[in-house]
Amino acid sequence: MPFAPHLSLLCPVCRQPFEPSGAHPQAGKRLVCPAGHSFDAARQGYFNFLVGKGTAFEADSAAMVEARHSFLAAGHYLPLATAVAAAVVRVLPATGAAVLDSGTGTGQYLRVLLDQAAATAPAAYGLDISKYALRRAARLNPEAMNLVWDIWQPLPLATDSVDAVTVVFAPRNPAEFARVLRPAGRLVVVTPRSGHLAELAARTGMLAIEEGKDARLAAAMASHFDLESSSDIDIPLSLTVSQATDLAFMGPAGHHLGREAIAGRLAGSREPVTAEARFKLLVFTPAQTPAE
Repeated sequence: MPFAPHLSLLCPVCRQPFEPSGAHPQAGKRLVCPAGHSFDAARQGYFNFLVGKGTAFEADSAAMVEARHSFLAAGHYLPLATAVAAAVVRVLPATGAAVLDSGTGTGQYLRVLLDQAAATAPAAYGLDISKYALRRAARLNPEAMNLVWDIWQPLPLATDSVDAVTVVFAPRNPAEFARVLRPAGRLVVVTPRSGHLAELAARTGMLAIEEGKDARLAAAMASHFDLESSSDIDIPLSLTVSQATDLAFMGPAGHHLGREAIAGRLAGSREPVTAEARFKLLVFTPAQTPAE
C-alpha cells in the first residue's frame, strides 16, 4: 500500500504540524516542522519522538519483544485481534479514515485491523515506548507511522484527527484519547479478566489480575467516555513448553522474571501445556458534553 502523508502528526517539541513532505519513513527521510525541529527515521522505519529526558517507564526488552512476536505470529490470539478489528472497521468512514494503535507493540493487532479495513485504507499510527517493539512493528506495518512515544505525555496528534483508538494490554490516557478522537469515533480497550491464564500463572509466577481493576478502569474513563458495549472473549490454549514460556515472559512478568527462570519452572511439563486466555473487550464513545 502506498504511503500517504500523515498531516495530523504534531512535532513533539513545539506541537506544530509537520511540513507535508510525503516521505516514506522506511526511505530514511526526515520529518520537519515549521520551527525547524527535525526527526530522522531509524533504519528499521520508525521515528523516535522521545526528546529530552524521555520516559521514566520501563520499555519491553528485546528478548520480551522477541517472545511476543513469536507467540502472536503463531496466531494464538488471532480471535482477539479479529474482534478488535471488527469493532473498529464498522465505524470507519469510507474516506479519510485514521486509526491510532496506542501501545502497538510488535504491530500484530494493527496488522489484522489494517487488513480488515483495506477497503477504506485508513491512515494509521502506532505508538509504543519500546524501540525494540517498533522495529518489528515498522516492518510489519510499513504503511503506518510507527513512533516511539510515552502514552502519558500529550500525544503527537492533532485534535479530532482519528476515528478509532485501540489499546490492547497497554496504558490508557483517557484525556488524550478523547482529544484526538473525532466526535463519532470509538475507543476500543482490551483488558485481561479474572482467571486470565490462571493455570500458567500458578506455575510461572506471572502477575495475578488486580482486584477492582474493572472498577478503576470505569472510573478513569467516566469523565471522558461513555461505555457503548462490553464483551468477553475466551481463547483455550494448547501450547508447547516453548510457547508457554514465551507467553509468560512477554507480559509484565518479563520485567521481574528472566526467561530462564520461567523456563525452569516449566521444565519437565507434559505437552500440551493448557491454559485459558480470558479477555474483556470494551468499546467507548466520547462523552457528550452536557448542554449549557
